Amino acid sequence: MRYAAPLVVALAATAPSAALAACGSAFCTVNTDWVSQGEWTEPGGRLDLRYEFIDQTQPRNGAEAVGVGQVPQHHDEVQTINRNYIAMFDYNFNSQWGMSASVPFVSRDHEHIHNHQGEQIPEAWHFDELGDARITGRYQLQLHTEAPSALGFSLGIKLPTGRHDVVNDEGEEAERMLQPGSGTTDALAGIFYNRAVANLGWIFVQGRFEAALDSKDQYRPGNRYYLDLGYRYPLTSKLSLQAQLNAVVKSHDYGDNAEPDESGGKYLFFTPGVSYALTKSLQVYGFLQFPLYQYVTGVQLTSHWAALAGASWRF
Repeated sequence: MRYAAPLVVALAATAPSAALAACGSAFCTVNTDWVSQGEWTEPGGRLDLRYEFIDQTQPRNGAEAVGVGQVPQHHDEVQTINRNYIAMFDYNFNSQWGMSASVPFVSRDHEHIHNHQGEQIPEAWHFDELGDARITGRYQLQLHTEAPSALGFSLGIKLPTGRHDVVNDEGEEAERMLQPGSGTTDALAGIFYNRAVANLGWIFVQGRFEAALDSKDQYRPGNRYYLDLGYRYPLTSKLSLQAQLNAVVKSHDYGDNAEPDESGGKYLFFTPGVSYALTKSLQVYGFLQFPLYQYVTGVQLTSHWAALAGASWRF
């Protein structure tokens, strides 16, 4: 195994989150899946802890950035700050079969202005809660070509472990999209391919699909589609650089407690990153994520950038 490359974790989310949504919605879309990147095939376990920061301060209508209240609506969105802490355990049974389990802890602040009969009422929420846990199994096949490569598949489930009824100090329940959990059980599926590039690192591509299998309290999140394209380059025996393109498409939410006219969108991000091997078993990594294109339904909050940092320990 090459320890020079960033150690990844199969979050089938992480993100997530996943609960995985576009960066600027809830969770970062960065691919931190070491298996899909072709770096980890030996039997054994890995524990990964990571932190994400996403500050949504830019209201957007379609692809256009707008000011707060520029487009009249029932709620004028002001800001959402997401601080996500994600713990993941990943295990390879052998070179083909593996599984992962992850759970996020969500610290979120949200502000908006409620327009009620000509009166503007500021409203705010802050909560620190566990989010929805994920369990994913995978299978990968080593391909016999002129260069090391693999094709893999994943299948999993998101469980409704996070609360979906958080209220603020005034007893007002947060919008369902802001809640730490969706209240639904979701199916997760993915496919990935990776290939070594003649002493120049690895290229990888991964596609994922997430869909709710049920609804909860008249709410069902929209389907989510993810596509990641990345390149990882070992700069030294300990330091690796990485660049990714992350595309996300999310359909609108459904149900009487959903906001179909203010949910869903299309996103494309550029994500540079770096990792460093502190020891043979412990590595740290970090990524920044910048939007190249953001198109949202209605008016939604987006971010100008996002960041994540983590550590991965193999045992």
